[in-house]
This record gives sequence, structure tokens and C-alpha cells, in this order.
Amino acid sequence: MATKVKLKKGDKVIVIAGRDKGKKGEVLKVLREEDRVVVSGINLVKRHTRPSQVSAGGIVEKELSIHISNVAFLDPKESAPTRVGFKVLDNGKKTRVAKRSGETLDL
Repeated sequence: MATKVKLKKGDKVIVIAGRDKGKKGEVLKVLREEDRVVVSGINLVKRHTRPSQVSAGGIVEKELSIHISNVAFLDPKESAPTRVGFKVLDNGKKTRVAKRSGETLDL
């Protein structure tokens, strides 16, 4: 069962657990059903691929998904890990808010 995912594609995150702990990157893809995210430059693996009409083949480095509990949203103001909350603005629009600084995230 998928939990409520508060991250979106394009968000800046920091890895808080695992072999890439401390590294920062941007969310490329959110896999809601598996509670996982693909982050640029994080959890890199080498894949040996066969040549095809599209690619030359060889050893290709790609990002695998990482569990959402192992990443934290980066506060845009302080560049530190923070939690994400929700807030309804005066015009009735629901927006995400960084808990650490109170900064609204999507406008």
C-alpha cells in the first residue's frame, strides 16, 4: 500500500541513510506504488548492455530507485533537510510548506 508522497519530480533532496548518505540530488521520478524515488546521481549502478540499433552498448551507469524514507527534502532557504507540510492559502489554494523555514514550495 502506497503512503502519501510529499515529494515531486524536480524537488531537491538529500540522502539521510545508506551508502550515498549526505549526497544531494534532484528527484527524477516518483514511484508511488513502491514508495520509492529516483534521484539524479544517487544509487548509481553499472549495467552491461548489448548493442542495439539505438545504443552502442557497453557498460552504462544509471540511477536506481531509493526508498522515500532514506531521503529528506532540502529547505530552499537554509539548504538543510526538512519535512514537508501542507497549508491552505488565503485564495483557497493548497500548497506545500517547508516545516523548517515556513517557506511555501510550489507557487
